[in-house]
Amino acid sequence: MHFIHITIELIVGFAALFIMTKMLGKLSISQITPFDFISAIVLGELVGNALYDRNIRVDSILYAIALWGALIYLVEWCTQKFRRSRGLLEGKPAVLIRDGHLDRAEMKKEKIDMNMLQNLLRQKDVFSVREVDYAILEANGKISVLKKSKYATPTVSDLQLKQKPVYLPVTLINDGKVDWENLKKAGLNEEWLEKTLKTHHIKRYEDIFYCEWKKDEGVFLEKMNAGR
Repeated sequence: MHFIHITIELIVGFAALFIMTKMLGKLSISQITPFDFISAIVLGELVGNALYDRNIRVDSILYAIALWGALIYLVEWCTQKFRRSRGLLEGKPAVLIRDGHLDRAEMKKEKIDMNMLQNLLRQKDVFSVREVDYAILEANGKISVLKKSKYATPTVSDLQLKQKPVYLPVTLINDGKVDWENLKKAGLNEEWLEKTLKTHHIKRYEDIFYCEWKKDEGVFLEKMNAGR
């Protein structure tokens, strides 16, 4: 009975959290704000504690999740309705480098030292502070970087080159299994796929670890034993 009780509460808690997350339209983990992070911890605690407390019933879990979800919804409604509340509830971006100069006061306020700043910059493929014109610490903890013009990567417009259309790659085979839906969306068929694989001396789909197709570049594939 103990395991049945835990199973029921876990399933109900999982379903309730899933539904609430879908309704609120939560951001991905990499994009969460400090408030979203706190909300995730609290919701996890509500369900986790309920699993091992026999005095808490399923309806109590549902009520706690629903109430917390309503509070989150209220906060998000306030940030959309009242612009002045966004800074308090969602946080504000902080300019750490302005016009090529470090803002030490802002760094101190955000508790960012030089080692941390350099680490964040390297994640943006910037290995020297001298390359940066502006660096902004976003509310979700990520950094946005605007390089100085002489360090910026030249664009097609800068080089006066003819612009080419951009195409998204389509995954056709992953771990030996064909994604027939993607194949159809790309306007291709099984006959084309088999013919293409034969040109690479491959007879079975199971022998392919990964295969993608791009309209302007064709097929790229890796065999199962390519790295062995």
